[in-house]
Amino acid sequence: MLTTNEPVPDDMSLCCSTYDVAVVGGGIVGLASARELILRHPTLSFILLEKEKDLAVHQSGHNSGVIHSGIYYTPGSLKARLCGKGTTMAYEYLDKKGLPYKRCGKLIVAVEREEIPRLKALYERGQKNNVRDLTMIDAKGIREREPYCRGLMALDSPYTGIVDWRLVSLAYAKDFQEAGGTVVTEYEASDMAMVKESPAGNTDGIKYPIVIRDSKGKEVRCRYVLTCGGLYSDRLSQISGCSPDPRIVPFRGDYLVLKPEKHYLVRGNIYPVPDPKFPFLGVHFTPRMDGSVWLGPNAVLAFKREGYKLYDFDARDFVDALSFRGLQKLVMNNLVYGVGEMYRGVFIGAQVNILKKFIPELSLNDVLRGPAGVRAQALDRDGNLVDDFVFDVGVGDVGSRVLHVRNAPSPAATSSLAIAEMVADEVERRFSL
Repeated sequence: MLTTNEPVPDDMSLCCSTYDVAVVGGGIVGLASARELILRHPTLSFILLEKEKDLAVHQSGHNSGVIHSGIYYTPGSLKARLCGKGTTMAYEYLDKKGLPYKRCGKLIVAVEREEIPRLKALYERGQKNNVRDLTMIDAKGIREREPYCRGLMALDSPYTGIVDWRLVSLAYAKDFQEAGGTVVTEYEASDMAMVKESPAGNTDGIKYPIVIRDSKGKEVRCRYVLTCGGLYSDRLSQISGCSPDPRIVPFRGDYLVLKPEKHYLVRGNIYPVPDPKFPFLGVHFTPRMDGSVWLGPNAVLAFKREGYKLYDFDARDFVDALSFRGLQKLVMNNLVYGVGEMYRGVFIGAQVNILKKFIPELSLNDVLRGPAGVRAQALDRDGNLVDDFVFDVGVGDVGSRVLHVRNAPSPAATSSLAIAEMVADEVERRFSL
């Protein structure tokens, strides 16, 4: 089985290669969707193209690792349905494949009295979303679940778990390859076009009319294309004739890590009560499968789409983000919040002070700077966060054969198998597979 350190082999020659369906993007959504499609259509030929040397090294490998239970989302919404179904499917898949996980639970803790009405509303939302075993507990119950945590009241979600989502992504890749699919890494799709007219007697141009080229001049020909490009999904849309909107704006989330001798302070996930005035959940405590504990993240604009370090910078990404009217409006509408996030990113003591509201024993000496992730946040031109699925089919001969997944509902990893079913349904509907 593939491990997190094993590259997926480039096991085919790309010269004049032809496939029924090409999937662009080797993150968890692309891999799950490719797996679902090939299991449904084993007689068709599939190829998955990934620009990096390894699979699932960006959002799929830089997330908190939580298996969410679907508490937060509006009842009946797409996110609520996908997360609820996806959680069950995720646990079933992990058990079937023997992949390690821990059902360590989650507390959403109210530390101020004004948070209690929001917590109760969240409980009602979780009940409507059929979150398993969700209960309200008091201060005593909090101490029983998390001895070092302090709060007035909390939601207890024992169905929440943790897992290494990159390991899960590689399991999807293994399923895809065992079913006959081909995976090619280090192939960055830079152009999609119609194949030029075939020579006399050769029908490949008719049967496989789309050519996907990379920057090195390699070509893959196919009948249909599905893109799941994550942080680059808007740019992939553009090269096949789709609208650039909604635009992808990268937000980096910086984590702190708890020193090993302080791991005893945290047993499971500890989250704040979300404030609907702000677009992100807020800092929280997250145990990891390797035994570490992450604290955070903040949420600040990344100056590079795959910039995981504070000083990572890409001129094109930076200009694209700052010149986009949607980001300008989002910043103006959340200016105080944004400045606070930037301040806490630089001065970690400010972030520790927020975390101390939940675990008073925590101190600045107990933490170190940790890893970071970059969220591919879709924004419309009015500055609204777009968290629901966006499917795009382009215009013209090329675009009509390309389906783009422009955004995946959070949390995409937890919902990946449910998302894959929906993506496969959409591919079948649009292309009559």
